[in-house]
Amino acid sequence: MGWGDGEVGRWGDGEVGRWGGGEVGRWGDGEVLEIVEIVEILEVLRTMNKDGIKTHKDLDVYQMAFDAAMEIFELSKTFPVEERYSLTDQIRRSSRSVCANLAESWRKRRYQGAFIAKLSDAEAEAAETQTWVQFAVSCRYLDTDTGRKLYSTYNSILGMLVNLIHNSAKWVIQ
Repeated sequence: MGWGDGEVGRWGDGEVGRWGGGEVGRWGDGEVLEIVEIVEILEVLRTMNKDGIKTHKDLDVYQMAFDAAMEIFELSKTFPVEERYSLTDQIRRSSRSVCANLAESWRKRRYQGAFIAKLSDAEAEAAETQTWVQFAVSCRYLDTDTGRKLYSTYNSILGMLVNLIHNSAKWVIQ
């Protein structure tokens, strides 16, 4: 199946597809990140310096999630009115919830377990947002390229959240 040709395909079932420059990857449970995405995540993680971060808003992952949520808000304005209380509401809510859970996790850094729990909630919301993006593309409310870009952005967000979880001890207030 050609993914770069605007064709609507299935996501989330581990189906192999092609996109962009023809790199092969999987969407969903058997997901494989593109090399470019991995390099971008590693670069963000290298530049993420705890000393320069004073609030949750200083976290690269928060800024990326906020920008993505705002992009989703703008794009969802074009969704059909009959989706107002379903897909539109859900995709906006889950994308915003990533940021809200990051803010809550930042304030719970006194307790590593509570910090990780809120980061896990943010991770779950990011994955949920990817699901709603898939529905929006399948319903043809978003074009395939826009959907891929958003999905890829949330892959990066998920990678950063997982890194925060794995390195949570470095962020906990002693």
